[in-house]
This record gives sequence, structure tokens and C-alpha cells, in this order.
Amino acid sequence: MRPARPSSNPPKGSLANRDSLRPMSAPPPETLVPPPDLAEQVARALREDIGTGDVTAQLVPPGRHAHGQVVSRETAVLCGRPWAEECFRQLEPAIRLTWYAGDGTPLTAGQVVFELRGPARPILTGERTALNFLQLLSGTATEAARFAEAVHGTGCAILDTRKTLPGLRSAQKYAVRCGGARNHRQGLYDMVLIKENHVAAAGSIARAVAAAHAVSAGVKVEVEVESLVELEEALAAGPDIVMLDEFSLEDMAAAVAINRASGRPLPLEASGSIGLENVRAVAETGVDFVSVGGITKHVRAVDLSMRLALEG
Repeated sequence: MRPARPSSNPPKGSLANRDSLRPMSAPPPETLVPPPDLAEQVARALREDIGTGDVTAQLVPPGRHAHGQVVSRETAVLCGRPWAEECFRQLEPAIRLTWYAGDGTPLTAGQVVFELRGPARPILTGERTALNFLQLLSGTATEAARFAEAVHGTGCAILDTRKTLPGLRSAQKYAVRCGGARNHRQGLYDMVLIKENHVAAAGSIARAVAAAHAVSAGVKVEVEVESLVELEEALAAGPDIVMLDEFSLEDMAAAVAINRASGRPLPLEASGSIGLENVRAVAETGVDFVSVGGITKHVRAVDLSMRLALEG
């Protein structure tokens, strides 16, 4: 347990100088509404960690208080503040957190993210769970921000996928929005996505799209295509969105041209083998969206550190 370092100066993340650290526009406030299952996620994580009780925290005398701060060890985009707050709220409402950065804002190495003060035992008990949420979700937001920044100015938006950590989908979807990207469907219930196996079962793209509209009236229908021939079939079938899967840049540009000349152009989404090294080139073909599973699937936790000191 490393002691907190007192300072008479405002932390690097204070409101006084935060704007100078903003490399990209912050996400609109309306997109940063925490998911309704947040408290359930936190309760589950605390049960997993605490089990029958925190035996190590019992080494601290009851009634002792502690204060400290969480510091970022690297540049990142912050995400997870509501989860951290909920961790300590569920353990001990008397714990007070003072934040110097909000979700969706950039952090620099050495920046203080928040300070906390309260009863020592529940602070020590909740430390790891709170940091786990902050590190994971900040990692997701940071990766989303890298992709959003890479396509800035093209008119193309970055989408996530369903390749999320089990049980934390809504949290990672929130983190994607914090990073300036957008959410694709939440699950299997809110959008139809027709892939090759669905087409094979239905007999053709046209039959699959017609069946989807009939079975799931009012729900958006997207169809995945793997060639320009299939694109023509999809455009004629009348889905809401077409996904171009594993298209070359040349075929992607051709698909955009075909779509625009169709008389009823549809939103086009590019997917497959897309990373930071080529996402800009993909966006510049004129597609409307690029979906990237790696934003949530290959996430690397941001390095955050909590320094605590006992009082009294």
C-alpha cells in the first residue's frame, strides 16, 4: 500500500487545465447514460471478489479512515466513473469520491483521476473491483477513440460488434460511446443481421430479407454480402443496411458507386480484417460505417494506480 503524495497544487486533471488535453471532441452528454444493469454488474463483481468476507481488510483496526487518489500511468480516455462510484456506494455510502476527469475525457500519464476518503476497511475491499471496471472500460473507450480519430473528417462512423466480454456488454457498449464511436445492435433481439448461413437456409438473399421483414416487422434488417454480385441482389431485396464483408478497397469503392447509382442507396457497413493501419483507407471509399470487433474483443486495460494512506 503506497502512501498518497500530498500536493498543494491542483491535480493535472483539474478543470483548470483539462481542455488543453482534449485531442478530440467529447461525446454528446446524451450518449453517456449508464446502462440499467450497472448496479447488478457491480454487485456480481463484488460478490465474486469478497465471497464470505475480506479477511485481509480485517487486519486494519475498525474505525480507521483512509484517504488516497487514483492516478493514470498512461494517456487514455477515461470511462467507468459510475461503476467505481457504485462499488464504493454498495460497500460504504460514507466513502466520498472527488473526481478530476469525467467519462469520455482524455487522461495524461501522471494525472490524478479522483481522490477518495472514508472508512479504511471498505476502501481496501472495493479498491480492486473499482479499478477493474475503470481499467477495462477506459481501455475500451481508448481503443474506440483511436479508431474514431483515425476516420475523423471522412463522414464514416466506427461501430462496435457483439464481440464483448460476457456479462459486461452494456458496460463495454457505454465505453465505446465514451470513446466517440457508435453502437451496432445490442444483441440478437433488436436487429436482424442476415449472414451466409441464414441465406443458405432461406434459399436466397431475397427470400431471407423478405422473411425477416415478415417475421420481425419494425426491426431493422441488415444483410451481409461477400461479392459485388451479392450486393446487387441485396440492393434489390430491400434491406435497411448492407454489410460488405472482407471486400478489397477496390471492390468497396465499386460497391459504393453501385449503391449510389441504384436510385435507392442504402447505408453501407464495411467489416472484416480492418485495423488502425487501414481503417482510414476503408472509410475513404465512401462507406457509411466500419464495424470493428477488436474495440471490445482485444481490449487492453489502462494502467491506473491507487495510492492510499491511513489516517490517525
